[in-house]
Amino acid sequence: MTTLHYEKTLSVKNSYDVIVAGAGPAGICAAVAAARKGAKVALIERYGVVGGNLTVGYVGPILGMVGRGTMRDEIVRLLGVPENDMIGETGRAHDFENAKLVLSEFVNHDNIDVYLQSSVFDVVREGGKITGIILATNEGNFALTAKVFIDATGDGILATLAGAEVAKGREDGLMQPVTLEFTIDGVDESKAIICIGDVDDVKLGDERFLDYCRRCAEEGKLPPHLAAVRLHPSVNRGERQVNTTQANGVDITKVGDIYPADLELRRQIEMLVNFFRKNVPGYENCRCVGSGTTTGVRETRRVMGDYVITAEELADGKRFDDVIVHNAEFIVDIHNPAGAGQAEEKIQYCKPYDLPYRCFVPLGLTNLYVAGRCISGTHRAHASYRVMSICMAMGEAVGIAAALCAEKDCQTRELDVKELQKVMTESGIELFD
Repeated sequence: MTTLHYEKTLSVKNSYDVIVAGAGPAGICAAVAAARKGAKVALIERYGVVGGNLTVGYVGPILGMVGRGTMRDEIVRLLGVPENDMIGETGRAHDFENAKLVLSEFVNHDNIDVYLQSSVFDVVREGGKITGIILATNEGNFALTAKVFIDATGDGILATLAGAEVAKGREDGLMQPVTLEFTIDGVDESKAIICIGDVDDVKLGDERFLDYCRRCAEEGKLPPHLAAVRLHPSVNRGERQVNTTQANGVDITKVGDIYPADLELRRQIEMLVNFFRKNVPGYENCRCVGSGTTTGVRETRRVMGDYVITAEELADGKRFDDVIVHNAEFIVDIHNPAGAGQAEEKIQYCKPYDLPYRCFVPLGLTNLYVAGRCISGTHRAHASYRVMSICMAMGEAVGIAAALCAEKDCQTRELDVKELQKVMTESGIELFD
């Protein structure tokens, strides 16, 4: 392999108390939480709008549960969606166009500078301390510095560039499949079914709908890996949010995997719309009116931290003394990395569980937090805590923690977690039963 030596001196455009990389569900909550505690914050987003899976990812409804009083409750109200149960049975997908404005207003705070269409290009590190990041922007490359950093990129990009220890996938290296969710309208609500996922027993005639879809896959009406058809209602009557497309064997951290996966998924959207029109009552006049701008990614890197949480602990509803996310709840939802439907024959349910502070503190680094699906856990645990409600609560927790670290000029491991918990509970966040 040929190499190219590259060296350049860059200007430091601005300095902050806290820099948050990634403006998805975790990142926007982290930035706003830190700003509300008085920190000067930079929020970095590679796309042209904030929200991540809430906007450009087209993911809905907002799944999972957390304890009372978190920003998850605030965002649900702002988006105008009803209170949801754990797995989305009573939930509706929000309006994604409306969310683009609503969430932009949410982060429009005097203490936050938002850098859109800006990607983290590199990290400057001295020992275990990150001293700055380099952004690739429309202005060219420049540096930002901060006291504390938060990686809310989902893929653990900032942490990886800083040299953090990461893991990917299950023991054989395979990760959950990628998806492009899309919205259809023209649905006849008087006869069109709703199917929330693999646990749904809704019938199409006398046959379970998911069994019907599996039979159609066996008969060649659907590809085998599209046998699990999920049709969620929307806040807009006559719409369904479709979570069905699937590409296996994709590692979205590898650039060469992205375009082939995106092309395949968009071909599947057309195939599915035609299938609905021909085979599913109430969907005869449906059409696709929107889809994700970016690939829907369930799993990539997990950043190893001071504690690695397991699915067994989540299933048991484990409590921790250093809890910063309380009463999180979702199933261990492992979409099959090597086929259709679920990876495990029996779906693992979880009791409401805690996530401890130590899961958010990467090994070997002194001023970095992670939030969202890239926190420190096993492959199976990740399949539960990766959903948006829980990620929002994670972001808020580490945003408050980062603001406290910046105020006290201390490292992440020096922060008194009891003091953090006190600040959180005084803000109305439920952390204890």
